Amino acid sequence: MSSAGRSGRLPQAFTVPGSSSFSEFVGQVAPELLPARRPLPPGASLEAPHGTTIVALEFAGGVIMAGDRRSTMGNLIANRDMEKVFAADEYAVVGIAGTAGLAIELVKLYQVELEHYEKIEGTLMSVEGKANRLANMIRAQLAMAMQGLAVVPIFAGYDVADGSGRIYSYDVTGGCYREHDHHSIGSGSLFARGSMKKLWRPGLDADAAVRVAVEGLYDAADDDSATGGPDLGRRIWPTVAVVDLEGVRFVSEQSLASIVEQVVADRQGNPGGNPVGQGGGAR
Repeated sequence: MSSAGRSGRLPQAFTVPGSSSFSEFVGQVAPELLPARRPLPPGASLEAPHGTTIVALEFAGGVIMAGDRRSTMGNLIANRDMEKVFAADEYAVVGIAGTAGLAIELVKLYQVELEHYEKIEGTLMSVEGKANRLANMIRAQLAMAMQGLAVVPIFAGYDVADGSGRIYSYDVTGGCYREHDHHSIGSGSLFARGSMKKLWRPGLDADAAVRVAVEGLYDAADDDSATGGPDLGRRIWPTVAVVDLEGVRFVSEQSLASIVEQVVADRQGNPGGNPVGQGGGAR
């Protein structure tokens, strides 16, 4: 970004009150630093690691987001323990699918965007405001998406005003959509969504919701080669975040190990994971 002049003072743009949007400020002062402003050769096409499946679901008093740990590059596994779920601020999380490198960079910029707003305005942005800010940042990436470098995140936050969790999905054009109950993105989303449709129910507590999220990722990995299932040998578990009145917290590896091992044990005699009364055995 622009450096101080010979006087040692920052340029005027840094000292004059302006927008509460950090990305808008950077776009005015040093636009070349924004990922979306970097020029690409015409017709450029890259083979880059891609993040895959993320699930999100509401529970009584908050929202859960979970992601598998695999990234793929074509038919190859690029990374087995990639993190895809991040805290956006104290009461919000974002999960990434699509081109992994650009997605992680976008998340980092988004984290600064929310922190900058809080410092300028002296208050947290509303959940809907956070979702719309992310939509604007995705919209700015459209040129890259048209060249195959798409980033499609999922956002979830806790609304302090009404004490509930909210889920928002996006498309590559920056369209922002409120989702209800549960949602999933990425290559295994179809299978994860079908799993959660069977297992999710109103009034779940946090522990039960975490179990449903893990089951959804398990089913996604069972049918989608790009989604990494729980790796018992390497002790690699999904990343699971809980967002409620206490803020964002990530489920510990010890707790996840216990849940994953129970899911795997239950599936040994019930591979389809059918709940009681739907053709499967007891859980």
